[in-house]
Amino acid sequence: MSIEKQFVTALQAHQAIIHKICGMYCRDFDDRKDLFQEIVIQLWKAFPKFRHESKVSTWVYQIALNVAISDLRKIKRKPVAQSLDELNHDIPDWIPDSSQEEKIQLLYKAMEHLSSVEKALLMLYFEEKENEEIAEIMGITANNVRVKMTRIREKLRTEIGQKK
Repeated sequence: MSIEKQFVTALQAHQAIIHKICGMYCRDFDDRKDLFQEIVIQLWKAFPKFRHESKVSTWVYQIALNVAISDLRKIKRKPVAQSLDELNHDIPDWIPDSSQEEKIQLLYKAMEHLSSVEKALLMLYFEEKENEEIAEIMGITANNVRVKMTRIREKLRTEIGQKK
C-alpha cells in the first residue's frame, strides 16, 4: 500500500481526535477548519517518520495537540480588538433548565480558565486514556500526569465554587 493510502486510512480512522481537539481550542467554525487543516498538514509531514512504536492514535494526539497549542500561542501574541457590542453577541440568552445541564455549563466555564496544556490533559482524561498513554502523548511522566490532574481538579473545584 502506498504511503498516501496509508496516511489517508490512518487519517480517516482517527479524524474524530482531530475534530475534538479543534473543538476544544477554537470556538469559531472557520478557526476550527483552519486548525484542522494545519493539523492534517503537520501529520502528513510527519507521517514518513512515524515508526509505529506507539499507537497511531497516540501519535495523532501528540501532533494535533502540539499544533493546537502552538497555534493558540501565536494567536495570543496578536490580540484582536473587539468592540463591546461584538462581545455581547457571544453571550447566550439560553438558560439551562436541568441541574445536569447547569453543571456541564459550569464545568465548561471553569475550563476556560485552564491553560492550553491543562485543557489537553483534561480532554485526554475525559477520553478515558490511561495515565501512561496521556504521559506518552504529552511527553511527560505518568507521575507528572497524576500530579497535574490533581491540580487541575482542584482548580476546577475552586473555579466552580466561586461561580455558584
